[in-house]
Amino acid sequence: MKADQRDALIGTLKLRFEQNMQRHEGADWADVEARLRAAPDKLEAIHQMEKTGGEPDVIGNAAKGKALVFCDCAAESPMERRSLCYDDQALQSRKQNKPAGSAMQMASDMGVALLTEAQYRQLQQFGEFDLKTSSWVATPPEVRKLGGALFCDRRYGQVFVYHNGAESYYAARGFRGCVSV
Repeated sequence: MKADQRDALIGTLKLRFEQNMQRHEGADWADVEARLRAAPDKLEAIHQMEKTGGEPDVIGNAAKGKALVFCDCAAESPMERRSLCYDDQALQSRKQNKPAGSAMQMASDMGVALLTEAQYRQLQQFGEFDLKTSSWVATPPEVRKLGGALFCDRRYGQVFVYHNGAESYYAARGFRGCVSV
């Protein structure tokens, strides 16, 4: 990432951070910026989150010496990360009408991890996300071995976790990522 791109991204992140203090009460922007500048690989992952519509922001407040977690905070599952099956095994199993890719591979390429169910629920404490979309979440191996994968959304004031065949994909289902800095 070029210096001007890095500075523009940090400016965007700072503005979002300041406009959404309820997501990270007590966190200090100077600390966040110092960590970002010291970890160019993490900053690149956050850049990928931003570029694909995730609107990343710090969620929670790390205890002294602990990592800060940047998470996709876009109101809906990021547009540029939808219509994906769960993982490459699922993608290869499709004989026809294959999606463009898989959530797990795209997340890996971006340098982020899919949210776990617990992280997804934590995110929902800071706002109402996925009211019209849904997001794949990290699936336990025992579920994946049986051909399934998990996704979450928020409906009727509740957060729901569901299952689907890992090879399924929908225009309104994407994934949310996170990266620790």
